[in-house]
Amino acid sequence: MPETQQRRRIRYPFAAARAAYRGRVTVYAIAQLTIHDRVRYQRYVAAFMPVLTRYGGRLLAADEHPEVTEGQWDGDKVVLMAFPDRETFTTWLTSPEYQEIAKDRLAAADTTGILVRGLR
Repeated sequence: MPETQQRRRIRYPFAAARAAYRGRVTVYAIAQLTIHDRVRYQRYVAAFMPVLTRYGGRLLAADEHPEVTEGQWDGDKVVLMAFPDRETFTTWLTSPEYQEIAKDRLAAADTTGILVRGLR
């Protein structure tokens, strides 16, 4: 089989997966935190849920003792949230309410965040 036909055959499943991403797709926000000011971080936590739910987000997990099953992980906490789509996530993240409470998180923890597209 010619090389170009082999490449098309290999890419086909990925093209089908990309087609599934069209339209409204759930996104998952994952945050890895290293907390260095517990008092200020707790102030952020106390205000977090009302703002998250007001903007259509759902808290799926918040674990200060995640189990490392492979590789290295040196954070104190991992948080997993779901949003109906990227636009909803962006609206929440940039909202005046979240920006106000995020000041405490930014001062209290080093955070790495990623956004992952769901399959549906």
